Amino acid sequence: MADDALLTIGDFARASGLTPKALRLYDDMGLLVPVEVDPVNGYRRYARHQLDRARLVARLRLAGMPLARIRTVADLPPAAAAAELTSYRRQVEADAATARRIVADLVEELSPEEEPMSHAPTTPFTSAARAGIGGRDTQLDAVRVDGALVAVADGFGHTPDVSEAALAALGQPGSVAELDDAVRRAADAVVAAAGHPDDGTTITALVLAGREVLVAHLGDSRAHLVREGRLERLTRDHTVVQTLVDEGRLSADEARLDDRRVLLNRALGTSTSAHPDLAIRVTEPGDRFVLTTDGVHAVLDPAALAAFLTMDAAPGVVVDAVADAVTAAGAPDNWSVVVVDLEG
Repeated sequence: MADDALLTIGDFARASGLTPKALRLYDDMGLLVPVEVDPVNGYRRYARHQLDRARLVARLRLAGMPLARIRTVADLPPAAAAAELTSYRRQVEADAATARRIVADLVEELSPEEEPMSHAPTTPFTSAARAGIGGRDTQLDAVRVDGALVAVADGFGHTPDVSEAALAALGQPGSVAELDDAVRRAADAVVAAAGHPDDGTTITALVLAGREVLVAHLGDSRAHLVREGRLERLTRDHTVVQTLVDEGRLSADEARLDDRRVLLNRALGTSTSAHPDLAIRVTEPGDRFVLTTDGVHAVLDPAALAAFLTMDAAPGVVVDAVADAVTAAGAPDNWSVVVVDLEG
């Protein structure tokens, strides 16, 4: 393509890291105006020299900067823009410190002095798991179903054993505090097993404790609950794209096509946080819990996956159906699925 050739909104979106929806909004705001708009069909076209400004806007939006301030920064010469960004960073750090203090106070107020251990018997359950290497040369996914613990890990980097090491280090936690500590042990195991600074893994773990399920999660593997035929996600992806979705800057459909969907901002690794999301949910007889790695939920259409996970069938039948669907879809990545059914 010639350097002076105009780009369609789709090509410009892919090259800049913005979405067509965002580009239309920024045009309306005067922040990023196309050089040409077809008077008949309204198609927008952009010049290649606008990509630098567009990429700056994309990065600042990813950092959470309000659009009005982005307009200011984008219109400044480099030295002045750097000064404005320094001011913004300092305010972000101050705001984050304030939020941490507020949340820490609330955690202290709401936490019991001593975490009660559940003495109720855990509801009996049946389970099944399947995993595959997909189109990769190495299997970096790992699955553990061991007593009351069910977990998956999706490794990344250069060392195959990192995800297995993480799951092996979890032990058998019986409370949410113990589960939190278990994930920190898993983080230490990842660091010990890693052969390269880029090695790491996601981790999503459930513990069936009495009439509760305890959840710990880091990364973009997922835990799901099926109750009375309805599917609910119990975890939030720790990706930059999920943040954009949460803030309403990207739709779920756009997120599935966004190249940044694989960029994790929390996971177990040599340079990432070992502090997981934690949750406690009361279980009901007949509940189904499902764990998947992104080789499943990033490949299958959400509606199709929901249909499989809500099947009125035994766990083995469900995981086989998911496995067949992933394979039929090309299985480009390692994949894992675990289904746990509580007795009804």
